Amino acid sequence: MQLMKDKVALVTGSSRGIGRAIARAFALAGAHIVVNHRRTGGSSHAQAEELCREIERGASRSLMVQADIAQKDSVTGLFSEIKAKMGRLDYLILNAAKAPFKPIEKLFERELRQLVETNYIGNIFCIQAALPMLEKRGGKIVFISSLGSRFYNPSYPLGSMKAAMESVVRDCAESLRGKNISVNAVCGGIVKTDSFKILRQYWDNIDMLPDELFVEPEEIAEAALFLCSEAARGITGQTLVVDRGLSNALYRMPGKQENVIPGE
Repeated sequence: MQLMKDKVALVTGSSRGIGRAIARAFALAGAHIVVNHRRTGGSSHAQAEELCREIERGASRSLMVQADIAQKDSVTGLFSEIKAKMGRLDYLILNAAKAPFKPIEKLFERELRQLVETNYIGNIFCIQAALPMLEKRGGKIVFISSLGSRFYNPSYPLGSMKAAMESVVRDCAESLRGKNISVNAVCGGIVKTDSFKILRQYWDNIDMLPDELFVEPEEIAEAALFLCSEAARGITGQTLVVDRGLSNALYRMPGKQENVIPGE
């Protein structure tokens, strides 16, 4: 399906995990993809190159850009390269995130600053830099959030930044309405990406949740794709929860099989 033929999407933090799935979904829909990763060299760089090759084997173009969204100069360079090499931007998918797994009260100053700079300030840098190109196209912005924005986890300080960005989504949806730019968010449930391996060390009994309550990266990608489509033209400033109903069932205690499996 070429719903987005010849349009351009930037997916921040798209070398792996959910961002990678989103980049693939938009490419399959016909969009050209800007693949962003934070550091030169290492596994993320190699994965970004592999993703670009995969996209190019299809009908879409790709552009790989290394940029740390926490650094304003780096963000400026990212969008300058998009303008120079792609000539347009239709979709901005704010997926990049970085945070330690530890309680807020135990964060070192450098960790606290990184938490805010990457997951809040960096996203706003991207929105600001994207506006000139998005305004020309009636573009879309989608922020990728998580259930930590609304439910407590003792070692997930990223949740507070996700909550803050969901407020930014609401505010920008109104402030950018006159520019014909829509802004929404997808709040994902528990996804078995690389970070899940660490999360399971801090969330007791999480492995006892039934498989049907875990979300696939592709399900988050499909929700982002929907919010950028014409079918979502009546949706603005909203956060769409994609968690397979997990947040509806949090009263159940993992470990008691009769209370965990839906329908029993």
